[in-house]
Amino acid sequence: MKKIISSLALCSSLIVLPTISQAALGDKLLKEGMTDPDVKELQDVLRQKGIFSATSTGYFGSITKDSVLSFQRSHSLTADGIVGSNTYQALIGNSTSTVTNGTLLKYGMTSNEVEKVQQLLKGKGYFNATPTGYFGTVTQTAVMNFQRDHGLAVDGIVGPATLNALNNASNGSTGSSTVNSSTQATASDIVAYSKKFIGVPYVWGGTSPSGFDCSGFIYYVFKNGGGVTVPRTVATLYQSGKSTSTPNIGDIVFFDTTGGPSHAGIYIGNGQFIHAGSSTGVTIASLSNSYWAPRYLGSKSIL
Repeated sequence: MKKIISSLALCSSLIVLPTISQAALGDKLLKEGMTDPDVKELQDVLRQKGIFSATSTGYFGSITKDSVLSFQRSHSLTADGIVGSNTYQALIGNSTSTVTNGTLLKYGMTSNEVEKVQQLLKGKGYFNATPTGYFGTVTQTAVMNFQRDHGLAVDGIVGPATLNALNNASNGSTGSSTVNSSTQATASDIVAYSKKFIGVPYVWGGTSPSGFDCSGFIYYVFKNGGGVTVPRTVATLYQSGKSTSTPNIGDIVFFDTTGGPSHAGIYIGNGQFIHAGSSTGVTIASLSNSYWAPRYLGSKSIL
């Protein structure tokens, strides 16, 4: 949504307040009858795709609904005229599917079995991080390196053949010499990188330094500052990773601003997090802030 500033004149000073809606599209449904800055951004995106030819007003009327329906049909989506996470992902062109297949272990999953695989990989010199049970980019790269060294199909997925090789390969495997130690930056590196974008404006669906939404900021920072690909929306981010009792540097912190997890940022230490706020753009805020504290849901480790 466009940058919105709510202010009160008090004692001749200007106090900037957070807007009530901090959610990125995909975490807040847009449907017929709504008037919202996000609707105007939606109309702009639909126009860029040649589907919406009217003036962008921010009102979700019949013309907007027809355009959404047309887009959904052309992309094999449920044609309901409502913009939720699936339609949003198709609009911005980023897939965050984490569907599993049988007992296969692959990117996006969180389970005890994944943690056991990480421990096996760590014992053989392929996995240098702490086993968390989350199958992220670092785990995927470790699996691919192991597969490559053992003559397996290099797909980053732990199926029967890869699991059997992991259970039977000797700890003396020469694989450790092939691990790409530069695959992932440290949490501190990611936080330092995130601060480069302070002041970048909030843009609905934004995933670049020209403008970010809250999850787009996290997606960009982890991918470009740490070599880690994370899910694109707050809802899918919240379903990933491993919960932490208190946030550590580099963890994702989540908030409920519209019902359920709907806003997120990156914890940077000292009770602070960096995020792309709809009224502030990329900025640093405190977890004890009177707006954020009562809306705090918890933190999760993605690394």
